[in-house]
Amino acid sequence: MNRKLYLLMRTIIVTYILIASIIINAQNGYAQQQSTIINIVFTSDAHYGFTRKNFRGNTEVSGHKVNAAMISQINTLPGLTLPADGGVNQAKPVKYIDYLIQTGDITNRMEIPIQTAAASWKEFNEDYLHALTVKNSNGKPAKVFMVPGNHDISNAIGYYKPMAPQTDASSIANIYNLMMHPAKPLTAQNYNYHTNKVNYSRNIGNIHFMFITLWPDSAERIWMEKDLATVPRTMPVMIFTHDQPTCEAVHFTNPTAPYKIIPGNPFENLTEEHYKEGNAVDKKNSSTDIEQRGWVKFLKAHPNIKAYFHGNSNWNEYYVYHGPDNDVSLPVFRVDSPMKGKYSAKDESLLSFQLISIDPNKQKLTVRECLWNKAKSASPQPVIFASQTSISLKTN
Repeated sequence: MNRKLYLLMRTIIVTYILIASIIINAQNGYAQQQSTIINIVFTSDAHYGFTRKNFRGNTEVSGHKVNAAMISQINTLPGLTLPADGGVNQAKPVKYIDYLIQTGDITNRMEIPIQTAAASWKEFNEDYLHALTVKNSNGKPAKVFMVPGNHDISNAIGYYKPMAPQTDASSIANIYNLMMHPAKPLTAQNYNYHTNKVNYSRNIGNIHFMFITLWPDSAERIWMEKDLATVPRTMPVMIFTHDQPTCEAVHFTNPTAPYKIIPGNPFENLTEEHYKEGNAVDKKNSSTDIEQRGWVKFLKAHPNIKAYFHGNSNWNEYYVYHGPDNDVSLPVFRVDSPMKGKYSAKDESLLSFQLISIDPNKQKLTVRECLWNKAKSASPQPVIFASQTSISLKTN
């Protein structure tokens, strides 16, 4: 064989072996990455500025103290052993926490005598962004994801009842800066709610996480449609937002011209979508069926949306959203509030957050209720794993 031909063939063979080795190692690395369990702490409705009537033997306890106590308990999760409950990572220790997700109402609405959004954000920053010590699977600090809630938004745009000051966009502007990474950070003075939505997404463990402002109304769905166009239809999608899938009628925009927030009129103008079911509304009895039907149509067009997480009305609950016409099935996870839980506000032993564990390889998700104040005491106490549910994230 000609020596030059021999050297050329040897070079080709060696190059092929090297390329094959790189591909195999990359595939093995990807498989290893996908098989790593993802652990997420989920909580909502911190309501800094509000007070609890009773907490650990004290009365009228600030949101700062209660949230700090919860963060302290979250920090104890690594090392705890999960129950043998059939869920993801059952009977194994929690070795790390990858993310903490908080879905809004960081501040409480500034109705007199509630403190300003600026003061509440400072306390939230101290507790959630500095006192949180859990690490992810790579040994780095767990990342915090946030979206605003109705109280954060009302503080920024005003409310139909008097507040002092009437507006303070500090919390939502800071959420926007941290989550959206603008080239020039916004301030409470130049933040514009109508143009500066906190909508973003992340691909984690071959799962698409969508974080959206308040509720998937018709305006939000324009952004969601564009975002999902970049996602394979075989990739499962999880939504994190503030409002429950039904939304609240009062959260829509006043349908009567000039469409403003009006004293005494309970429309809060939190969505870009106008309310379509009349010119009057109340918190308990007004329907959102028309608004929901647009949302249900969107769900049908995107069957890879597999789970929905929310706060707003707060207690630990796992349920299925069927829509106003009972023609869709979406697994939903509602989380408790440290300050305004429907049940935990009266019984502090029921205070909870959720631990979300995901097995990307099996495409299985488990959500466990974490009771963090069962002993009602400031002395060291373990987090107790209570109810849990698991769902498949597999898409057709």
